[in-house]
Amino acid sequence: MQTSQQHRSTAIHMLHHQPMKEIESYSSPHFLILENSVCPDIGNQGENVSFQTFKEEYFTLESTPMNDSFIACDSPSAVSGLSSRSPFSPQGSHSYSSDHHHFSDTTSRSPVSGCSGVDDGNDLKYKLRELEVSLLGPESDIVDSHYCCYKSDVARWNEKEISEMIPKLNLKNVLIFCAHAISEEDMYKAANWMAVLGQMVSVSGDPMQRLGAYMLEGLRARLERSGSMIYKTLKCEVPTSEELMTYMSILYKICPYWKFAYLSSNVIMRQALQNEPRVHIIDFQIAQGSQYIPLIQDLACQPGGPPVIRITGVDDSQSNHARGGGLHIVAKRLSEEAAKYNVPFEFNAAAMSGCEVELENLRIQPGETIAVTFPYVLHHMPDESVSTENHRDRLLRLVRSLKPKVMTLVEQESNTNTSSFYSRFVESVDYYTAMFESIDAGCPRDNKQRINAEMHCVARDIVNMIACEDAERVERHELLGKWRARLMMDGFTPCPFGPSGIGEIRKLLNDYNENYRVEEIDSALYLGWKKRALVTSSAWRCAY
Repeated sequence: MQTSQQHRSTAIHMLHHQPMKEIESYSSPHFLILENSVCPDIGNQGENVSFQTFKEEYFTLESTPMNDSFIACDSPSAVSGLSSRSPFSPQGSHSYSSDHHHFSDTTSRSPVSGCSGVDDGNDLKYKLRELEVSLLGPESDIVDSHYCCYKSDVARWNEKEISEMIPKLNLKNVLIFCAHAISEEDMYKAANWMAVLGQMVSVSGDPMQRLGAYMLEGLRARLERSGSMIYKTLKCEVPTSEELMTYMSILYKICPYWKFAYLSSNVIMRQALQNEPRVHIIDFQIAQGSQYIPLIQDLACQPGGPPVIRITGVDDSQSNHARGGGLHIVAKRLSEEAAKYNVPFEFNAAAMSGCEVELENLRIQPGETIAVTFPYVLHHMPDESVSTENHRDRLLRLVRSLKPKVMTLVEQESNTNTSSFYSRFVESVDYYTAMFESIDAGCPRDNKQRINAEMHCVARDIVNMIACEDAERVERHELLGKWRARLMMDGFTPCPFGPSGIGEIRKLLNDYNENYRVEEIDSALYLGWKKRALVTSSAWRCAY
């Protein structure tokens, strides 16, 4: 025990005193199933938007100016203070047969995300052996075990040795080796790998280098046991509402993730609510609310005339900050749009976290046809693995009691909820490599606005998943197969989108890189980058 504590203390000391440079060093950050991933213990792993007002003029994602005056923070450590979410039951670690984590065709793979670090156990041991021999000498050995451990008395590397190593190393492998060392509580080895990583990553580099910068930040926070303090020890200030809106707008425009979420939800709700005289839409993450303008327009033009529309918007403090004000801004914007089309409209503000929502907050009225939507938000609700309160199932049961005509669910297709730290880390590397590649395709690599957008709108989620555990870890993604099992257990059945709706959603990708793909599988839509599924959209109705 004393030896272990000494190693941990030495590792912490090395983190603070290792000759690692800051931002200048960082610059001079499938659909594929990980059935045989980096270590055999891993099974199948499978933006919050708002607006600002200026002199009664609404500041929306569509209209936000991209101002180059916002300069990137001085260090990738700035991700510790990200203030917005990403562009986007009985759950074991196994995968469900209905999970479609990869495409069945032979679309060319990404040079980074396509392989996803997939190797069999023997290949892994050979690679580790080759790496350790090349770095530490032929007298070194690797312990043959289920976790492919290294021996713990690895020599400390100096800066010159690190510089000589880097050209021989694969960044993705080094990230995974470092995470494995931390999972094994070999903090001395982890500190050495982190020293190497410090000279390999860059917030302005290629997708893997950028992702590596943010994952390294998460690893540092986890090793230093600072996960709970990560948002309080900032190296750059939290962005203003206008700045944050600008960053979110960049991702909204260059990536289809939020447009896909809103369009797919609107398509199925329009089908379900058509010709209903009174409709009530309940959105558990209303954000800026502009996603409902097209739906209001469509319902206003139906043959029988416009229905009475009520929208209940659930909000949180992050959306409030990005929007530059409370839900009264959303209410005013949507009311004005509804008035243009002579649509009777009412907005019900529920300014609270989704976990706090009770039946009385929804203000249900007799005779309403109800539609409910969960856009990238239900994975933030803790389930039975976190708390006995299990807000995830409580909310689903609450929604089912409303007997909605349709409920939509949009979530990231990733398996990080109940996974162990190491499995979760490997899954996150695979998932976010594909996402960062897709961002790279839509914006020049040296664009400072894109750097800030990734820092403030994506990296926060990454750091949370790596550094935090238990209730402090709010990023808890599930594969669609697990959502399906939970929803069906809670009394829901799948609702297909229909050919016309799917065609409308496919057209969305005409404005984006050809490597984005949408597929319909088992009544759900999968949005992916090359061969990796990133987002799923599904619709549900009450089974009984």
